[in-house]
Amino acid sequence: MNEDLGGDPAAEAVFRAVEREVALMFRRGRARAAEMSRMVHPRLEGVAYSVLGHIYEAGQVRMTDVGAHFGVGKATVSRQIKTLEELGLVARESDPLDGRVSLVSLTEDGARRYRRAHDARLKAFREMLGGWDPSDLAQFAVLLARFNEQVAEIAEKTILED
Repeated sequence: MNEDLGGDPAAEAVFRAVEREVALMFRRGRARAAEMSRMVHPRLEGVAYSVLGHIYEAGQVRMTDVGAHFGVGKATVSRQIKTLEELGLVARESDPLDGRVSLVSLTEDGARRYRRAHDARLKAFREMLGGWDPSDLAQFAVLLARFNEQVAEIAEKTILED
């Protein structure tokens, strides 16, 4: 890809439009994540829904891997997991292969609450995007995946450079 637009105003306008729309999507996404977290439990903060989702998908995961997945430090993960644990949404145990490592998984209540919120979110997506042509929706999914892969690559490079 050519990073130098050579002063092409049309190309610059497109990049500005994409940046504006992505920023708007991120802002709305953060607000929606906070709503989803509160749907799981009224005492949860914004990122908790995403943490629960990651643990739900993993089944059981090392706390350090949760931090790596979200690009946050040990203290932040520990604080989030502690809150989730206090609310009975996750359980923590020592890794049988390495007692120094903590593994977390959702409790039955945590999984039930997460699934209920996730089902509501999927319903909202179906309502929002249900009128789209299936081929447009499929292309949108491919382009979002491509975008997210590049975001992850940049984040990983940034972490490795620090």
